[in-house]
Amino acid sequence: MPHVQSSVMTFVKFDDEAGELDITFTSGKTYRYLQVPAEIYDGLLDAESKGEFFNDNIKDAFVYSEVRSRRKP
Repeated sequence: MPHVQSSVMTFVKFDDEAGELDITFTSGKTYRYLQVPAEIYDGLLDAESKGEFFNDNIKDAFVYSEVRSRRKP
């Protein structure tokens, strides 16, 4: 996952074939956004303010779910 400089998120990962965007927030939680165009991912990486871009272009625009981390026994 690429590390990003942001006050709201720490990592982002994009699966181009599936159109899935994973974002790990500073809270430690990771959410997966579905059917995200590559242009949105590119825009997020290029944005001066990642949080503002997220709020304006991703937050209420895509279906998402929390990604549960796998715990090792």
